[in-house]
Amino acid sequence: MSTELVRVTIDERDVHVPKGTGIVETALAAGVEIPVFCYEPRLGAPIGACRMCLVEVEGMPKLQTGCTLTAQDGMVVKTARTSTRAAQGQNGTLEFILVNHPLDCPVCDKGGECPLQDLTFRYGPGNTRMSFDKLTFEKPVPISPTISLDRERCILCYRCTRFSESVSEDGQLVAANRGALSVITTFEDVPYTGAFTGNVTELCPVGALLPTQYRFEGRPWEIVDVPTVCGLCPVGCNVHATVREGKVKRILSRNHPEIDEGWICDKGRFAFTHLRAEDRLTQPLQRVRRHGLEPVSWEQAVDEAERLLRGARGRIVTALSGSETVEHAYALGKLLRVGLDSHQAMLPEEISGGLDAYRLPLSAIRDADVVVVLGDVPIVERAPVVDLWIKAARRNGARVVDDANDPAVAEAERVVLVWSGPGGRGGSTVAKLAEKLGLAGREGCGAFYLPETPNGRGVADAWAACCDEEGEAVESIGLLVVSGDEAAADENVRALAEQAEATIVLSMFGGLSAGWADLVLPGTGYLERDGTFVNLEGRLQRLRRTVDPPCPDELEWIAQLAARFEVDVAPYTAAVFAEVSERVYGGLAFGEVGERAPLRGYPEAPERIGREALPEPPQKARRGEIRLVAYRPLFSGAAVERVTELQFQRPQPELELSADDARRRKIATGDLVTVGSNGSAITLPARVNRRLRAGIARVALEHANGLHGVVEVAKAEAEVTA
Repeated sequence: MSTELVRVTIDERDVHVPKGTGIVETALAAGVEIPVFCYEPRLGAPIGACRMCLVEVEGMPKLQTGCTLTAQDGMVVKTARTSTRAAQGQNGTLEFILVNHPLDCPVCDKGGECPLQDLTFRYGPGNTRMSFDKLTFEKPVPISPTISLDRERCILCYRCTRFSESVSEDGQLVAANRGALSVITTFEDVPYTGAFTGNVTELCPVGALLPTQYRFEGRPWEIVDVPTVCGLCPVGCNVHATVREGKVKRILSRNHPEIDEGWICDKGRFAFTHLRAEDRLTQPLQRVRRHGLEPVSWEQAVDEAERLLRGARGRIVTALSGSETVEHAYALGKLLRVGLDSHQAMLPEEISGGLDAYRLPLSAIRDADVVVVLGDVPIVERAPVVDLWIKAARRNGARVVDDANDPAVAEAERVVLVWSGPGGRGGSTVAKLAEKLGLAGREGCGAFYLPETPNGRGVADAWAACCDEEGEAVESIGLLVVSGDEAAADENVRALAEQAEATIVLSMFGGLSAGWADLVLPGTGYLERDGTFVNLEGRLQRLRRTVDPPCPDELEWIAQLAARFEVDVAPYTAAVFAEVSERVYGGLAFGEVGERAPLRGYPEAPERIGREALPEPPQKARRGEIRLVAYRPLFSGAAVERVTELQFQRPQPELELSADDARRRKIATGDLVTVGSNGSAITLPARVNRRLRAGIARVALEHANGLHGVVEVAKAEAEVTA
């Protein structure tokens, strides 16, 4: 469909743009900047609140807000560069903004990277005519443990409240009072909670909303922003890590319009301080009889790892966490699968290459006519930014349904499937459903499987690339190799450790395996690694090392150990990636992965399906029964547990019930309910969720007490005190 172009004159420069383009963007096309504060295209329709973008339009008697105007044929616009009236309007706007604004730039954390500061120098008055005292407020106000609010600096641009209302749709940030006494606050002053609260600190054009972790920690001329990718969930949001004196001080978004659109979740934004946790391992630990784990040198640790590998009687089993880089997983796999004869891997989950035929960028969800959400795990807990794309689709008029047989699916041109469920063969399931619906090759149609791990697909690719043979079923376990904190904390892995004669654990934190590991090797975090991840789209992305880890990189000691088994493993990321790429990624060079990776296809790569971590299928609930889904919350795991500021975000002990199931059992939100199965039971407060389908109950894994499958749910007979 052709787009109608119109001619607009901006400061005596003619430019042709599609009809309806905003005047701010039209001016940019003409090489002219119109300054803004409140305007941010990602927040929806402009509101013209700050008045900074005033322009003169031929034929209109008054100055107009440029952000609310759209390009029309023949329109003639003059900005402050060529219009005295527009320049006076902008100067007056800045003068009013600064009437009560504190001139504390030297101590403000926004100083040096503040739009208000920059625009005041360029457009504002050189002095003030105001001699009265400025309004003052209590400061700073902690609207949450992660965000502080300085109301004296606020210019009421409403970016934060609009994000809360129109993007995250939590509705928690509001403007209270009127006139000069207007303030930003939360409803009834409760803490600002949710998965995306930290985005308002980046949206704020002044120093009013700041992350508490970064306050007084650095100035713009002392820091370096390193581009990398978040490694805490399968979305793979693009981020900048702010580094000062060898330490990560802040995480900022790095807008990839196809993946995250510049939004990142609070886990990705605030959990970086786990790198400096008190129990962070910097030395290997070896079990000594009667003395538990004791620190040893790296040379001793490699010697001990070699001894355990050579002396293993029975199969060697590797439990992977899905947080390894592609290169780390390949190097470890090459050592264990090539250098040793008897080996089996436990991949963290099933990953199916069958979805490659339905590959789309995440931004395609926003443009869909129908989004089919399958599975019973909340999307925001598994892949939070995907939840924002689905909300954007709904705001654009899309139907969001939970049944692929819904009539709307057959009628729609652009259909997107999103599968978010507990452990199982979800990737294969959604691929087969997409095939049944005939989505292959249809424009705007595709399917997504939301993995439980950040790099599950990349680990599966790497592990399959190092050896084509499939492992056999576990018999006796001579040695268990546990890779990553997620695997070390998994109950199933710990059960395997009880069967194994010896266990080697790769972990950042010693406490996770202190009671059962024979050798613990310090691991690194994603911000300390150089390598690649594959996100839930199937997009290969580059991780860059932002700071040096307090221990050797995994590739270094794996290469040393591999040499003792006459296995050639290079200690360099680029060299290891080259081996994987030849087999999986079409020979792509490491340097070509890029800071903003495109969504590529690799048709020559074979489909790689890893074993599911929990092989037993979930029990199906009969009519009237309830199946309990115990899901892993977003704000959980070893990283979150070590970040004080995120503890308020961790899930409360409660059981989610559908409206139908609650009605049948005469249960209301807040009632105590007992959940039981096979002699085990827990008592929790209930919360009725009208979006939950009948026959399903949900609880955070840490509060499930091992319960899952079909359960009995009833109102508790008596009040239970904690």
